[in-house]
Amino acid sequence: MDQDRAGGIAHQVKGAVKEAAGKVTGNDRLRAEGAAEKTGGKLQEGVGKGKDAVRDVLNK
Repeated sequence: MDQDRAGGIAHQVKGAVKEAAGKVTGNDRLRAEGAAEKTGGKLQEGVGKGKDAVRDVLNK
């Protein structure tokens, strides 16, 4: 597994926690930060998946 995939998943989890905390506390800024971090994590995970796919093709 590429480090980008692992890091992306970690950012998605961290973002989800921030987003939930923002919703519970009514803190719109924290909720927005969490949503943005989740989105960034999804992009980073996608990059990692692409790297894994290229690596798999090259290894065959």
